[in-house]
Amino acid sequence: MTVPGVSGRDISEMLTPQGSRRQPLDGFDPDYADIVDYIIRCTHRIWEQKDIGLIETHYADCIRMHLMTGPIDGADGVVANTIRTLAAFPDRTLVGEAVIWSDEGNQTYLSSHRITSSGTNLGPSDFGPATGRRVQFTTVADCLCRANEIIEEWLVRDNSALVIGLGLSPRAVAREQALGDANDGKPAPWRAAAMDRVLTGPSTPFPRAGLPSPDNPETFARALFDQAWNHRRFARLREAYCPAANVQVPGGRSLFGHGEVTGWATAVIATFGNARFRVDHVAAVDGPNGIRDVAVRWEMAATHDGSALYGPPTGRPVYLLAVTHWRILDGRIIDEVTVFDEIALLRQIEGGL
Repeated sequence: MTVPGVSGRDISEMLTPQGSRRQPLDGFDPDYADIVDYIIRCTHRIWEQKDIGLIETHYADCIRMHLMTGPIDGADGVVANTIRTLAAFPDRTLVGEAVIWSDEGNQTYLSSHRITSSGTNLGPSDFGPATGRRVQFTTVADCLCRANEIIEEWLVRDNSALVIGLGLSPRAVAREQALGDANDGKPAPWRAAAMDRVLTGPSTPFPRAGLPSPDNPETFARALFDQAWNHRRFARLREAYCPAANVQVPGGRSLFGHGEVTGWATAVIATFGNARFRVDHVAAVDGPNGIRDVAVRWEMAATHDGSALYGPPTGRPVYLLAVTHWRILDGRIIDEVTVFDEIALLRQIEGGL
């Protein structure tokens, strides 16, 4: 039985009872028909209906939530983080743009849920006092789900777009946060371990063959990151992206076509010359009219040794956690959304975290 996606469906349709089970979901509440229904419905209940207490039944007690500002452990931490966010943006609304999922076996599913949020900053946030401004920003939550619980989550948000929407300077906000870290410029233990995981990964030989077909999304994604990013074969981007590709990257930046996509890639490497990239997870679902949606969670570890993007080099180590969503048609990427916390990245460059 087909699990319907999100694209083109109204939220009122998705929140109506979906009927009988469309995939095995032992231990899940009986009103969830499939993993997409679970993610959309419980997100709406917790955030839109403000039923924050449902976190107790939808998050494992021992959950670890991974963020670029450090991990949050336990369901109580998730509750506290949710309440703080809603206090800052009490009218926040969330529109699910995509749920790209994979079956991890034993009725465990990984859902990569991309959300566009709107809200008015009516209370103090992580970025300062209330501004009264209305903002819009993108978030991706990669959730590992089993038996009605999210047992692990990787959360990335375009905080630089949010900060710009608040009328603030991303660099100034990051500098202020870094001053409060008081870590003498040394990476926190969690960040040092994450960077080590990326930097000590196995290297691959120089890639002479072209990219594999996206018909196998995982092989394609891992090859593209290895060839174009780790081996700096930026010409591979012309193979992977259609000439009219639209790409969204943090800070509200929009890229179009081969030239701008390649320009972004070279700017990243010109900023972090020794950058290494690691693909952590790939999920893919087929949509209508031959479209395939792919979610790639990835990490980068590097040194800030160039000035292309973030000012004069500081020589400081940085770590990046990101999620990229691709829409592929006829063997090429036609749309991309890449999300990471650029404020946390700048905070590291300023000597924090």
